[in-house]
Amino acid sequence: MIERPPLRMWEGIWALGRCAVRTAELIATRRLHEPRTSVGRRVRWADGTTSTVYRETVADVASTDTPTTLVVCFRLRGVRSDRLHRLFRLESELNTILFAGFPGFVSKLWFANDEHGGYRGLYDWRDPTSAEAYVRALWWALILVSERSSIHYTILPGIRRDDLLKAPHLADNIAVDDIAAWWRPA
Repeated sequence: MIERPPLRMWEGIWALGRCAVRTAELIATRRLHEPRTSVGRRVRWADGTTSTVYRETVADVASTDTPTTLVVCFRLRGVRSDRLHRLFRLESELNTILFAGFPGFVSKLWFANDEHGGYRGLYDWRDPTSAEAYVRALWWALILVSERSSIHYTILPGIRRDDLLKAPHLADNIAVDDIAAWWRPA
């Protein structure tokens, strides 16, 4: 799916605010979890980089007939040292309020920075429309801390996140506009 521009600023901020309220409800009702089964898993990407899962977030939601994988990548502005990357990973727990409450969210794998400083999020969404609504709002949060040119996403309709990791060839026939395949597990 081709990247579309972010939502207008106030639409994005409003969507992120609604998400924060909904995330608080998920936490209060114990419907948001952080399993450790994928933590430490290393993934090699088609662009030659490798990154490691440092957190997983899962919501209690019903299954869907239209699973969608969303891959997001960004590089933090001015963060180069290992110490600052570790601090960001600790702080990122607070960032849960910026995604878990969006309608359609199922789960997220959080990947530590790769050899080029790129962070990735690998998500399961209930459908491509909700994944796109989220990522177009997320841009406004990412632009505050990220290098603008490093913010990218790819939406893969009809593929579950874990299936993509096990069998990257599942995405072979999906048209995306990114030739470099930074989003594809190798």
